[in-house]
Amino acid sequence: MDVTPGALLPMSLLTEAQARLKPLVAIVGPTAVGKSRVAVEVAKHFNTEVLTADSRQVYRGMDLGTDKPTVSERQGIPHRLIDLAQPDEPFNAGLYRQHAMEAIEHLHQARLIPLVVGGTGLYVRTLVRGLCEAPPADQAVRIRLQEEVRESGVESLYRRLVAIDPVSASKLHPHDGAKVIRALEVHQLSGKPLSAFHTSHAFGDQPYRTLLIGLDRNRDSLYRRIEARIDWQLDHGFLEETGRLLARGYRRDSAAMKGLGYRQAAEYLAGECDYAEMVRRFKRDTRRFAKRQLTWFRREPAIRWFEIGESESPEHTAARVTELIDLFLAGL
Repeated sequence: MDVTPGALLPMSLLTEAQARLKPLVAIVGPTAVGKSRVAVEVAKHFNTEVLTADSRQVYRGMDLGTDKPTVSERQGIPHRLIDLAQPDEPFNAGLYRQHAMEAIEHLHQARLIPLVVGGTGLYVRTLVRGLCEAPPADQAVRIRLQEEVRESGVESLYRRLVAIDPVSASKLHPHDGAKVIRALEVHQLSGKPLSAFHTSHAFGDQPYRTLLIGLDRNRDSLYRRIEARIDWQLDHGFLEETGRLLARGYRRDSAAMKGLGYRQAAEYLAGECDYAEMVRRFKRDTRRFAKRQLTWFRREPAIRWFEIGESESPEHTAARVTELIDLFLAGL
């Protein structure tokens, strides 16, 4: 972001000393809690940019189903780290970290505070605490495992993971095919369980002075927001968006198309369930996903949590968050 001579300087303009300390602010929380709208208000206050941490919003053409902020919703605030890949291209936390660190460095050079916002806990963790040294993806091994899933189901592979790496298995949902395959892939390539790499690394690499802020709501309120958002998505063309992606040849078993909503919509479009059942599954699975997100973030150390009231406006929440960020910056 350019600052022209004589212009009013951004309130977030870091001192040279603060810039050397490489500060970073991350706003996290479950889906539908209201992170995006609060982040826009915070970014406006600090005249900075939003760096998205969402494993689905990285895909081009997947807009409604990932709740990607529209141009009008962004209110002129640049949003980075979205639309990085096609839905059939591999993307992982390592690639995200690479893109994110480049964007963060750009903002630090401009002496602006980087604002990371999203609900993908692994992306945030690897960004602020490093990435373990497990072997990189091997397409041949991964393809064989994916074929096994198609032949015998992900449950079969999950049972195998329980036998060889019970620690990793205990942290995964039995139907999370992508992560089950990754854990088995690591074991096949290295002879060691993925949990051993996590233990040895301990995510101890901390390249930034980070302030982690968590947003949460009363459970009933959060679930109502989830269901209202899904109703809005369906009313505004989500099934049509899914149909276009399928028509372009993106496979239902790809990591992107197995994401929340797209999986259920594809089942409906294939005639595997009726509309009411599709909506029921979509809402149920999204509520479960939000619960898993909260479980993940509750395990992260040092998150400062903000409970958002039922009638609280995004502007009011952003004002509370901004006060904490100001204290964080003043303490650097």
